[in-house]
Amino acid sequence: MPEELAGLLQALSAAIARERRAGLAFSAVEQVWHLADLEHEGFGRRIERLLHENQPLLPDFDGDAIAAERDYSRRSLREGLAAFAAARAANLAHLARVREEDWERSGVQEGVGPVLLADLPVLMCEHDAAHRAEIELWLAAGSASPGGSA
Repeated sequence: MPEELAGLLQALSAAIARERRAGLAFSAVEQVWHLADLEHEGFGRRIERLLHENQPLLPDFDGDAIAAERDYSRRSLREGLAAFAAARAANLAHLARVREEDWERSGVQEGVGPVLLADLPVLMCEHDAAHRAEIELWLAAGSASPGGSA
């Protein structure tokens, strides 16, 4: 996903990357920073806690509140792409080192319910798919607008 996003978005100007389109909640730059922060603070911390705690309660990641608090729209698209790529690489490296018996370690994720460590790669892929679809809508809305700003 990080490489795919870089290919789709890295050529955008800062102004275009900040545009809200198609009634979507996030612009391209906000999407990228949401993915980066969730990867690090959501998935990364969940992996750590599931590996090192017994039945942890895993808090929800309130993406809308965090986006507003951190003012994603003023951030750099390229830095967001790099942060997402680094966080995803770190999580994948961590998961690659998980022992077979640890995949069944479990906890409870707020708003989701019981989760196993083995569920996290699936949840990551599902989250990627949802944001990929939003970004595709965002891109399509730009190419359909007068002047095709994407």
